[in-house]
Amino acid sequence: MKITDIPVTCLVEAQDKLGEGCFWDAAAQVLWWLDIIEPSAIHRLHVASGAHRKWQFTKKVTAMARRNDGTVLVGTQAGLAIFNPGTGALSPWCRIDAETPGNRGNDGACDARGRFWFGTMMNNIGPRGEDMPITASTGKLFRIDATGNVAVMETGIGVSNGPCWSPDGRTFYFTDSMAQIIYAYDFDEAAGTISNRRVLNDTKDYGYPDGATVDSHGFIWSARWDGACVLRIDPKGRIDRVVPMPAKRVTNVCFGGPKLDTLYATSSRQGLPAEELRDRPLTGGLFCFDPGVTGFEKPAFAG
Repeated sequence: MKITDIPVTCLVEAQDKLGEGCFWDAAAQVLWWLDIIEPSAIHRLHVASGAHRKWQFTKKVTAMARRNDGTVLVGTQAGLAIFNPGTGALSPWCRIDAETPGNRGNDGACDARGRFWFGTMMNNIGPRGEDMPITASTGKLFRIDATGNVAVMETGIGVSNGPCWSPDGRTFYFTDSMAQIIYAYDFDEAAGTISNRRVLNDTKDYGYPDGATVDSHGFIWSARWDGACVLRIDPKGRIDRVVPMPAKRVTNVCFGGPKLDTLYATSSRQGLPAEELRDRPLTGGLFCFDPGVTGFEKPAFAG
């Protein structure tokens, strides 16, 4: 394991309360990400020109996946919606976890067949954006197909995060941030099923594991909430590299850029004391660095 001195750039001083949900759209050469806490926001950045667009909403938006028609699948407080960047409309599409009204959506990603894997958690955001305690592991992991069919794949989760897959599609990775565990599962791509859950990494030394992605060598990049870093973890769960970040609460990561050789990272200002924000004034920004490896564009939703 090595701690690197890779230069980290703040691309957008977004001041996000809870930045999340980043993905790269190769066709448009833009990066998308969001801010969960109301007034929530969806961001789009054309990296080459620096053109930044922001749409705001009165309801939580929590995760995103691209669609091939230029719209975006968006996870919300209560399910999934379709966002049209041309009109700014956010249209409900599919209800999720209705039997657990105290839950909210959190992270999500599509598998290679275009099914969306979307996790929920006990709602921890109050009506004025304040922190609320998570007192039970009521979160679930859902798989949603192109027609809106919903299947429960996992239960008993504290904070659902970081769904991603190995390059060969045979291993699924999923994070329970509250338990501080990144799990690995066997993945059947044709059937869209997971099995044989085991602990991949449960280090407590670098904050809480949050969003994650996988590079072309099969290593997992894990954003670290309260860890002020991003970890690169090998397929056996060993920490390979630590990349220090200018924000204490790093929330999600994705590969992007014309050659998919840039790692982008979102961050959060939520719940941090004033002195922390003074010491790290870029907290809540969108960051990037050269990881020295390439990654993958996240698959589009098939629906």
